[in-house]
Amino acid sequence: MHTVVVGTSGTTAQDVIDVARGNARVKLSDDAVAALAAARGIVDALAAKPEPVYGVSTGFGALATRHIGQDLRAQLQRNIVRSHAAGMGPRVEREVVRALMFLRLKTVASGHTGVRPEVARTMADVLNAGITPVVHEYGSLGCSGDLAPLSHCALTLMGEGDAEGPDGTVRPAGELLAEAGIAPVELREKEGLALLNGTDGMLGMLLMALADLDTLYKTADVTAALSLEALLGTAKVLAPELHAIRPHPGQGAAAANMAAVLRGSGLTGHFQEDEAPRVQDAYSVRCAPQVAGAGRDTLAHARRVAEYELAAAVDNPVVLPDGRVESNGNFHGAPVAYVLDFLAIAVADLASIAERRTDRLLDKNRSHGLPPFLAGDAGVDSGLMIAQYTQAALVSELKRLAVPASADSIPSSAMQEDHVSMGWSAARKLRTAVGNLARVLAVELYAATRGIELRTGLTPAPASAAVIGALRAAGVEGPGPDRFLAPDLAAADAFVRAGGVVAAVEPHTGPLL
Repeated sequence: MHTVVVGTSGTTAQDVIDVARGNARVKLSDDAVAALAAARGIVDALAAKPEPVYGVSTGFGALATRHIGQDLRAQLQRNIVRSHAAGMGPRVEREVVRALMFLRLKTVASGHTGVRPEVARTMADVLNAGITPVVHEYGSLGCSGDLAPLSHCALTLMGEGDAEGPDGTVRPAGELLAEAGIAPVELREKEGLALLNGTDGMLGMLLMALADLDTLYKTADVTAALSLEALLGTAKVLAPELHAIRPHPGQGAAAANMAAVLRGSGLTGHFQEDEAPRVQDAYSVRCAPQVAGAGRDTLAHARRVAEYELAAAVDNPVVLPDGRVESNGNFHGAPVAYVLDFLAIAVADLASIAERRTDRLLDKNRSHGLPPFLAGDAGVDSGLMIAQYTQAALVSELKRLAVPASADSIPSSAMQEDHVSMGWSAARKLRTAVGNLARVLAVELYAATRGIELRTGLTPAPASAAVIGALRAAGVEGPGPDRFLAPDLAAADAFVRAGGVVAAVEPHTGPLL
């Protein structure tokens, strides 16, 4: 099995995906162990002094004014984990929790947190054993870190609370640690706080959304091209010289992808020859590269933010190379929260334009010769009428999910933490939005492929034909009389999420941009 080595200088997006989704093993590098030991020496020296140091010998948040004696410090660290593990609601997905734990380990391994090497090793051991703490939907305000989610993870390290074992069964964490031969940790000064104080949950969800959206944006270029074919549109608007004079990188990439899919099509260019000739296609067809391209550029910005965060050590206080232990505000989730919300806006707009193309395919007054609702026998059959209703409901939901969470703040901790990012909430709604986008594109794919097949006598592009063949092989049926539609739509959705659209076209187009 692939092993990810965690050093002192951050990690990569692919490492996070490998651990979260691919169950890659985790190992601390020698330099990380050395850095952990060095930083711990600084914390131990400060702990021995009579002067109070935040997080080492004081309470937390609004309670930071109390100096804590050495006899109570272990209890203090246990208590912060227990009291902060206050999440509620449904369980968070396993891949999110694994990303959360791995990214906290990444910061701990930086040597800026003061955590002992044995605590970091236990974090790696829990990941490698396939033990996943039970983390709940609600509890993070995205400031002072994803506190409640990370606390539930730290609780597992202590052998307390509930966790999911490698067999998928939820059991007491202490039992799972014992079966895996892992000793629960006894937290010392600063360690409880260091395990809770990061933007790891929202960052992990951002990275997984970026990976999914990379595939979905390429898929959207293909479904837009298929809709253009089914509507007998013109591919002239995809000419590179047109996009060169408005040189947004994403726009040029989207247009190039669509043009590559349509190469060799016998359906394009008929827009002035049918019974409803038009000088130009509707915006949802003609402006597809502009909308998808703007979303692509949003993805690029979000990746830059994620890269900065992957290189960061997010904790409070932090141990600096010169030996100082300083309080700071680096745990604030605003940088991540903003791009999470920005992506939700882009996703909603991409879904919206895809739904408009689908509606055009189903409307006999705008589809340029296709049967109403792409039905086998319109009137007796309803065709894809209600599939578009489902798509429209998803788009409406996406518009609500596009309302930014980061524009809100709610004070906490007796007004000590009086401005928060709501980044965890932004990440949770983006996950829902990404799933809904896949469903919307699946409906467009279903409609566009059916529309192309109904254009008898005209030959689609080789890439388009390959998508149709792969979709049919995946169990999604073509034109014909009405049937139980939900299984077809579910199969199309699974095909989209698995990257089937991109895999089908790339042998004909080359790698999509």
